[in-house]
Amino acid sequence: MSKYVITLIAGFCLLFKTAAVSAQHDDHGQLAADQIGSTQVKFKTSCAPAVSDDFNRGIALLHSFWFAEAVAGFEKVLSSDADCAMAHWGIALSHWGNPFAGLRSPVQLGRGKAAIDKALGTGSPTARESAWIAAVAELFSDDQSSTQRARTLAYEGAMEQIAQQYPEDREATIFYALAVNQTALPADKTYAQQLKAASLLEPMFHEDPQHPGLAHYIIHAYDHPPLAEKALDAARRYAALAPAIPHALHMPSHTFTRVGLWKESIETNLRSAEAARASSTAGEELHALDYQTYAYLQTAQDEAASNVLERAMALVEGTDNIAIGATGAGAFATAAIPARYTLERGAFADAAALTVHPGPPYTEAITHFARALGAARSGNPEAAATDVERLVVLRDRLIEAQDAYWSEQVEIQRQVASAWVVFAEGNHAEGIAQLEAAAAMEDKTDKSAVSPGPLAPARELLGFMLLEAERPEQALPAFEATMMKEPNRFLSLYGAARAAGAVGDTDKEQRYYKTLLQVADEADTDRPELQQARSAVAAQ
Repeated sequence: MSKYVITLIAGFCLLFKTAAVSAQHDDHGQLAADQIGSTQVKFKTSCAPAVSDDFNRGIALLHSFWFAEAVAGFEKVLSSDADCAMAHWGIALSHWGNPFAGLRSPVQLGRGKAAIDKALGTGSPTARESAWIAAVAELFSDDQSSTQRARTLAYEGAMEQIAQQYPEDREATIFYALAVNQTALPADKTYAQQLKAASLLEPMFHEDPQHPGLAHYIIHAYDHPPLAEKALDAARRYAALAPAIPHALHMPSHTFTRVGLWKESIETNLRSAEAARASSTAGEELHALDYQTYAYLQTAQDEAASNVLERAMALVEGTDNIAIGATGAGAFATAAIPARYTLERGAFADAAALTVHPGPPYTEAITHFARALGAARSGNPEAAATDVERLVVLRDRLIEAQDAYWSEQVEIQRQVASAWVVFAEGNHAEGIAQLEAAAAMEDKTDKSAVSPGPLAPARELLGFMLLEAERPEQALPAFEATMMKEPNRFLSLYGAARAAGAVGDTDKEQRYYKTLLQVADEADTDRPELQQARSAVAAQ
């Protein structure tokens, strides 16, 4: 077992004590069909007719990534029909969890493999059902992290064959589209896989806009800056389709974040966190709280963000379980929320003093990055050395585990932090050159679905570095490029206004300051940036 996987498991154990799941969900089994979106799910099986509704409930829960509840639902099917092989298939896919979650642990894969083995030895499934079972078996064909991409590609190919062989099976096409999107590479800026998935989903969504899986997977397909507006209809519908499910309430905020609709993001994540609390799913609540924090900070609602931070830390200390199929969202949020709270407000000394929580390497890296950046930007670059060195260790651990995505993200963080250290030490030209390289590297990749956005966009940081170096003519396009990917970011709007004013572009300066004031029209703190914006607008 790799050091990365050991750290992953150990981190979860520190954050959440694993507990049995099935006994925790008895009070949710009676949720009405229209509360979980199962009224539009029609998955045909050879199982006993009496379990049809319960099976469709399980599929609806799968479609909204409520994996522990889905397992409990499929176990209920088996309690009534022990020969229903497809119920074991559903349990296996539930153990795979969020398809966009990154590398799976051997524990998670072992659970899925056990369920598939049961499916293969249960009842007399039809040829179509056997194909479904064989397809999911590809995901659990071994437990090596190095083969995960090959396994997801094999699953995609198997689902394509099922969708083609059974064109009347709408669920097959839906799950195939999700498999297509799952194999998309973050460096592919043609978004070929995402657009292919969307082309499969959109016609069905137009015919059946009440299907939760269609709305959900369209949001994921378009969860990229150039595509995000295409998901607005699905985003505005999805929460109402499964209003009892935390992830369904949260998911619209992926789109709202991408297009800079902060108030909508806050509102839907407030509902998601409330639903997660009601169902005692700590990981889902922390995920919603991370997106809440991000949106509150973009609107200068710093007191509200502070309250979210307090809730998140109390939740981590008090929770004693994690849902099946957990993907690290809870661990990510535990690190990201306090880091965001310091960096977005420019509280760099506070960032340098953040406490590191044990967890997967990419979550530990969040805190070390914030500490290093905070130290460098608060005038203490020598204090950043230990954290920069730790980023190297964490990056190498991820490389060892063949986690290409997160190793690259941590390397970008290392480069950014190192650039600010060099700049703070007085070598401005070298610091700018290093940060330009880091920004170019970040431009070629994309954020993970677990995060609302980069902890601190590299190109935005480049803009502030250029401002400090008195090079506003270069800073302005850096901020504007950031806003193309991350619209309505508070700091980018402020930086762009400052840079525009410094180069004498009064029209742009006014436009960006006015937009900043609109974005922060519900601010609960009077940040210096807002004071400057009001003064500049009033002076015209």
